[in-house]
Amino acid sequence: MKRKTICLNNLILCLLLLVSCSHNKVLVGETGRDDRFIAYDNGTVLDTSTNLMWASKDNGKDIVWTAAKSYCDNYRGGGYSDWRMPMLDELAGLYDVNRPRSAACNSDSDLDIHVATELIDITCFASWASETRESSVALFYFYYGGRVWLHQSLDYDGRVLPVRSVK
Repeated sequence: MKRKTICLNNLILCLLLLVSCSHNKVLVGETGRDDRFIAYDNGTVLDTSTNLMWASKDNGKDIVWTAAKSYCDNYRGGGYSDWRMPMLDELAGLYDVNRPRSAACNSDSDLDIHVATELIDITCFASWASETRESSVALFYFYYGGRVWLHQSLDYDGRVLPVRSVK
C-alpha cells in the first residue's frame, strides 16, 4: 500500500511538471509580496490586479527608443520569450504618488520617483513606452506621473522595463 502511494505521488508530480511545461510556464519560487505584487526568484514580478508580469528591474542604463524596443523584443527573463515594451497606461499603473523613493541614477537630486512597489527596480526618472505617433515616441516620467511625446530624431535617452501579459 505504501509503495502504491509513493508511485501515485510521483506520477502526480510528473503530470504537474508536464502540464506546467506544456503551458510554457516556468516553475519558480515566490520571494516577496507587496500589496498586489508578487516577486519570483526568476527575476519577474506579477501584478495580480492587471495580470502583467514585469521584469524585476529595468535595463539599468539610458538608451534611445529604438534600442529600448530591441531590448524588450529580445529579453528572455524568467525563461519567457514573449516580452514587449510596455504601453503608457501600463507604466502609469506602476506610478503611485504616495510611494516616493530616490532614483539610483541621481540620488543627489531633490526629485523622487514614485513606484507602486519596491519589488520592481526602476533606476531612473523616465521609462520608454511602446506607443508612437508619426515620428514621435512616448516616455513616462516616474517623478511626476507624466506622459511625454518626443520626436524620435532627438535621440533622447530613457530606461525601459520589459513586460508580458500572463494568460
